[in-house]
Amino acid sequence: MTGPVPLARLFAIAYRTLIDGLHRRLAERGWTGVRVNYGFVLLAARGGGLRGADIAALLGVSKQAASKLVDAMCDDGYVAREPDPGDERAKQIVLTDRGLALLAAVEEIYAELESEWAAVLGAGAVETLRADLTTALEHSHGGRLPVITPP
Repeated sequence: MTGPVPLARLFAIAYRTLIDGLHRRLAERGWTGVRVNYGFVLLAARGGGLRGADIAALLGVSKQAASKLVDAMCDDGYVAREPDPGDERAKQIVLTDRGLALLAAVEEIYAELESEWAAVLGAGAVETLRADLTTALEHSHGGRLPVITPP
C-alpha cells in the first residue's frame, strides 16, 4: 500500500491496543472474568437504571441474550435488578457498589494508558487528539457524542 494508513485502520488498532491493555491491567488488579460487553452495560447504567430491552438494543442482541448477560453481571455483583419506579411489573438494572468500583478502576487504567501515549506524543498532542476527535464525532452525531456500542 502506498500513501498514509487509513484512519479507520489506525483507530481499529488503537481501540484493540487500549482495550487489550485495559483487560490485562484489570486482571492484574484482581478484576478477573470481566467480559468486554460488561463495560457497555456499566457505562449505560451509570446514567440511571436500564431495562433489559434497553440492554438488548444497546448491544444489538435478543432480549434473552441480554437477560443472560445481566444474570452473569448480577452473579458477579456488578449490577442488581430492582423494581422499576415507573412500572411495578418491570425491573431495572442498576449499578452496585462493586460495579461502580469496576468503573473507577477502568477510568484509572484509561488515565494510565493515556499517560503512556502522552509520554510518547506529548500531553498537548494527546489533548489535541481528544479535542479533535470529540469535535469530529459530535459533528457527525448531531452535536453530541453517541452512546458507545459494541463493534
